[in-house]
Amino acid sequence: MSTKYTILLLFLGLFIISSCNAQHEKDGKHKGKANRLISESSPYLLQHAYNPVDWYPWGDEALEKAEKENKLLIISIGYAACHWCHVMEHESFEDSTVAKLMNENFVAIKVDREERPDIDQIYMDAVYLINQRGGWPLNAIALPNGKPVFAGTYFPKDNWLKLINYFSDNYKNNPQELVDQAEKITGGIQRLEMVPKNLKETTFVESDMTHVFDIWENRIDYQQGGRKGAPKFPMPNNYLYMLRQHALTGHESSKRATLSTLDKMAYGGIYDQLGGGFARYSTDAIWLVPHFEKMLYDNGQLVSLYAEAYQLTKNPLYKKIVYETLEFVERELTAPNGGFYSSLDADSEGEEGKFYVFTKQEIIDLLGTTDAKIFNTYYNITERGNWEHHKNILHRKNNDQSVATKLQINEEELLKVMKRGKEKLFDYRAKRIRPGLDDKILTAWNALMLKGYVDAYRVFDEPAFLKKALKNAHFLVENCMQTDFRLNRNYKGGKSTINAFLDDYSLTIEAFVALYQATFDEQWLEKAKGLTDYTLQYFFDEESGMFMYTSTLDKALIARKMEVSDNVIPSSNSSMAKALYLVGTYYYNKDYLAKSRQMLVNVYDDLLNQPPFYSNWAILMTYFIQEPYEIAILGKDYEQKRKELDQHYLPYVLLSGGKSEGTLSLLKNKLRPNKTMIYVCQQKTCKLPVEEVNDALGLMKK
Repeated sequence: MSTKYTILLLFLGLFIISSCNAQHEKDGKHKGKANRLISESSPYLLQHAYNPVDWYPWGDEALEKAEKENKLLIISIGYAACHWCHVMEHESFEDSTVAKLMNENFVAIKVDREERPDIDQIYMDAVYLINQRGGWPLNAIALPNGKPVFAGTYFPKDNWLKLINYFSDNYKNNPQELVDQAEKITGGIQRLEMVPKNLKETTFVESDMTHVFDIWENRIDYQQGGRKGAPKFPMPNNYLYMLRQHALTGHESSKRATLSTLDKMAYGGIYDQLGGGFARYSTDAIWLVPHFEKMLYDNGQLVSLYAEAYQLTKNPLYKKIVYETLEFVERELTAPNGGFYSSLDADSEGEEGKFYVFTKQEIIDLLGTTDAKIFNTYYNITERGNWEHHKNILHRKNNDQSVATKLQINEEELLKVMKRGKEKLFDYRAKRIRPGLDDKILTAWNALMLKGYVDAYRVFDEPAFLKKALKNAHFLVENCMQTDFRLNRNYKGGKSTINAFLDDYSLTIEAFVALYQATFDEQWLEKAKGLTDYTLQYFFDEESGMFMYTSTLDKALIARKMEVSDNVIPSSNSSMAKALYLVGTYYYNKDYLAKSRQMLVNVYDDLLNQPPFYSNWAILMTYFIQEPYEIAILGKDYEQKRKELDQHYLPYVLLSGGKSEGTLSLLKNKLRPNKTMIYVCQQKTCKLPVEEVNDALGLMKK
């Protein structure tokens, strides 16, 4: 990087603001004519359709115009629930002076990162290479061929004007400097997260799990839950791994870390105490002040996590969280066709969190003095407030018994008052102007929510949860899957147009395998296998043994990337490795299992050194440390036996069965006339069948 370029960055005083929340509220009066985004379906792109900036969607038209006119690209990436994306829109992209400069000197492209994570991944890598941190909005300046010369996040208007003036002038007067810079950055992008094949002999052992936790433990906040410090993200996959480590080894610290996190989140402001559902993250170290947007992917995974934690502990708080969160999803994120919408914004009426917060006086006026005293004590409401303008984010500090004791009332009376108060506040809140809804439907995120419903059904035996799961699964098959198992990424307004990415496949495979275990309907396994074969044909990289994020059918970008490390959502490669293991186990497919193992070997060193970023890989590692039990249940009472098994926390069990033997090899010749038999199998060997669930559980302890 040239000295001149470094000085420029320091001079501009650029600062990074990571991804946040919220939709910029418009007054409904569009200024000027629409730009090319008006024909798009993405709510985020449509928000910019009346900007004076001559925005293009990503595509041939914009790229060909840049090449033909030899103009730099401005590639601006965000999403509908990103607060600072809309701040920058208001400050810069709605400003006629800024728009004139952009339109005259650049070809400006808007990208919805949730629809096109492949594009976002490339330019986010550029942000990290230049700034060592990133976030959204993401604003990149690139050569006409798409190679970035610079990338950053949010810029105040004055800095943005200085930045685009600098690059416009430099491209006219000294283009070779920018070409050289673009080549360096692009080379770095192409090398990031490209994992080579590891040919070392590797054996996975239980001590690896001890090592993983020892590395991890110094980051754990046992008092407040989550990771030490702020901000705090839920990271559900971290705790799904810890629950499995506890189940496999009896490790108490991993259980304690998980349950303290779940308790604090359930009591915190990150959880919507009135309406259910979780915000994306907490800005502080105590889960109190969230960025108020609610994302489908968080809530889908957290339903699975809380359901599993209930299965282990039988803590009624966790059941309450699951039921309330699914009520929220059904009420606010579910389409009539069974698809799930993407997110709710943080802002309403131009203020972050306004929909969710209350003054103390509002609550007194609504509930009356007596009930309000109890309600305000329960949720720690004060005159001063814990949010802006003396308003309060509802949160808990103590359990029901402690609050009742403090108020000198019995728990039954407390709960009656709280139920009455919550209903009144919820109805009152419902009359407010609601946060904006991003109503696009994304395949990968729907798969996470589908699995959440399946997991909740199995734990709580709630038929409505299975009904919702099946409706969503059929929606995905009918609207997002082709007959050759090719998936589309998105669906909105009857259109499903973007070719799917690896996470769309891997997470859908995992969800369909889970749905099979809940129903024993083999169509879901068959679809999972079809999707697996499709990914091997179009995404698998023979040289590394890993999967690329984009299909070979997709038009090439400046880099074809792998997604390896786990984040808020598990990486597509770790999910695909698990999918191969699951489908390979059901179909006795040695090639699938070998590929899954090789992928794990490839990341083994990183897993041991950076476990919080490889937690989904760590779950897969536990399968190789102790091969899961395969339990087959065959006979007319198979459903009742399955439900009995699901009362126990058995993360290392794969279920199959039904009234008939079906087509799976494990089920052949196991049906007994007029009996329902349970077969406990491991490593392709089955023990003598039993008829009672308790006997089957006993066989797994021997």
